[in-house]
Amino acid sequence: MNGSERSRDRSRDWSLSVAAAEDGVRLEFGLNDLDGRPLTAILDLDRGEARNLARALLAAAGDAMERTFPHPASGD
Repeated sequence: MNGSERSRDRSRDWSLSVAAAEDGVRLEFGLNDLDGRPLTAILDLDRGEARNLARALLAAAGDAMERTFPHPASGD
């Protein structure tokens, strides 16, 4: 499992890389410019931690979607 994404907004350039590790998943989140300096956060997660993180991210995305679109489209 390998993946990588880049933001399209160059004012907040970031990268996300995910790779299978021996005991789970390695996640690297990079910011090219945080107060003028690059920063990379590396998370080595076991399978359970990776599942918990995925569930939390999905829940947060769902909550944000409900706040952004609190009512169904009117269909006009």
